[in-house]
Amino acid sequence: MYSLVLLFLSGLLVFILKYNHFLIMLMSLEFMVLSIYISLFFYCNYFSYESFISMFYLTFSVCESALGLSLLVLLIRTYGSDMLVIFDSLW
Repeated sequence: MYSLVLLFLSGLLVFILKYNHFLIMLMSLEFMVLSIYISLFFYCNYFSYESFISMFYLTFSVCESALGLSLLVLLIRTYGSDMLVIFDSLW
């Protein structure tokens, strides 16, 4: 169980420290989502609950990742890069 917390915290650390590229942020976000999904799945199996809620969560996480990838494609087509520095209007 502690390894799943470690997986989530490592994904959060990468999300916080590597905020320059949008693709790396999406990958770390998906890493956190998958660690939450695995812990939810183990929790439902341990207490012999229905696993329908885990499938519901997995469906929403897939929709979230598809939305993130479509935003990444739009960003690359518009600006030519996935660097988030190009959005800073103070430069």
